[in-house]
Amino acid sequence: MKRRAFLGLVGGVAAWPFAASAQQRKVWRVGLVSGIVRPEVMETSIVSGFPQGMRELGLVEGRDFVIEWRFAEGRADRYDAIADELAKLGIDIFVAGTPQAVPSLRRASPETPIVLAISTDPVGQGFAQSLSHPGGLITGLANSVDDTAPKQIELLASMVPNLSRLGVLGNSSGRNVASVMKNVHASAKASNITIVTVDARSAEDFSGAFEHFERERVQAFMVISDILFNLHRRRLLDLTTASRLPSMFSVREYVEAGGLMSYGESFRDFYRRSATYVGKLMKGAKAADLPIEQPSRFYLTVNLKTAKAIGVEVPSALLLRADEVIE
Repeated sequence: MKRRAFLGLVGGVAAWPFAASAQQRKVWRVGLVSGIVRPEVMETSIVSGFPQGMRELGLVEGRDFVIEWRFAEGRADRYDAIADELAKLGIDIFVAGTPQAVPSLRRASPETPIVLAISTDPVGQGFAQSLSHPGGLITGLANSVDDTAPKQIELLASMVPNLSRLGVLGNSSGRNVASVMKNVHASAKASNITIVTVDARSAEDFSGAFEHFERERVQAFMVISDILFNLHRRRLLDLTTASRLPSMFSVREYVEAGGLMSYGESFRDFYRRSATYVGKLMKGAKAADLPIEQPSRFYLTVNLKTAKAIGVEVPSALLLRADEVIE
């Protein structure tokens, strides 16, 4: 029996206006794709920022929208299957928590708008014509892991006196590396620092990476954000502690788990702000006309416990600049 007929039988004429209103309300189906492992506790994870943002807009899950969560668990080969599955569900709006998912989503559902929750250089990657006027079906947020690289090097130099050899750990199969490395080399050249790069495309490469850093006598190292490193964060941080090298990350979660320093944006806040774009699309806005947002707030986090464990002293000037000090 149809919902309207049922409500009419139960509530009579008085129920009819409510039933008609309920029939007219569209429940938007949002497909959120993340490259991480599904969090054990969703409410405290970075992806929880998205439903929080929707609530802040006054949108109610189950009444105004539903979320189809999908997690690739660090496996790039899963995006095609995830995209096909979501396309069959009739998703109205995609939210991409990783730029790696975008090509698959575009292929599987070419007419569905995509909101970038986290991306690096969306114009350079061909997702948009420009930040101010994307011009297609993709909009959202662009992080600044490439632009913050010079600042990360500056902060490491203030931690390590006479820093002259800096290790950089990246994953060449990721989409962040090229734009980040361009800024890393430019900043290092200006500061007379030699860069030692290591490409880690699987967790099995981690040990060899640190052995290479040791052979090359690097004095500190930085990590270019990547799903692979996030997925195997514990293994990476164990090796970091054992190496006794000062480390720099883009995301505070690494420092919370044992890294020395991070400087960058809050990815949880990225998910929260991506909800604003979804809300505008639900109201009829076109992705082509919604400027891509860039961050204006960056956070420096320092772990004093880690500093003690690896035998380095954090300068008081650096501690005064920190937004968060973990003790």
